[in-house]
Amino acid sequence: MMLTLIGPKFGRTLRVLWTLEELELDYDHLVTNPHSDDVYRVNPLGQIPALRDGKHVLTDSLAIMNYLADKTGSLGGQAGTPDRALIDARINFILTEMEAPIWLMARHGFVLPKKHRAKGMRAVAEADFARAEAKFDTLIGDNPYFAGDRFTLADIFAADLARWASGAKITLTSDRFKAHFARMADRPGWRRAIVALA
Repeated sequence: MMLTLIGPKFGRTLRVLWTLEELELDYDHLVTNPHSDDVYRVNPLGQIPALRDGKHVLTDSLAIMNYLADKTGSLGGQAGTPDRALIDARINFILTEMEAPIWLMARHGFVLPKKHRAKGMRAVAEADFARAEAKFDTLIGDNPYFAGDRFTLADIFAADLARWASGAKITLTSDRFKAHFARMADRPGWRRAIVALA
């Protein structure tokens, strides 16, 4: 299958590109920014990333990644199984507990117009993120991967959030979170994705 990834060389595009690399799928990358004409042609909200698969266009990184995992039978779990439910739960944790504080920080740091930014939100976001790291420790335990003993989409989301935190200059407090990121960043698929976005 020939796929076209649509999005910039930053943000949530990396997690989809990394998934494509892990699955060793052929794809093109149309590099374009959010709210560009190219993006509005495939997503009326102007948001990225998007993925074109033939005549179909998918939006939202989670939906795209689940689609690719389901289509290839890799990196996810079979629908209707406890394994799939665990992977979904771990991804939902990352999005609600770890991504949300960083997005809150970004919104009140540079995304929103100045008149709508609340002061002190960075401190709130950092505290929320530190609490989420402690929860990450509990969830991963001594497992090598975030959803158990094999690499899944949950690991891609977790490692991508470690990258986000680094970009936001958040000091990581969890040794397990840092060690997980180091293991994931050592994967060939991650390295190929980083090179592709350089």
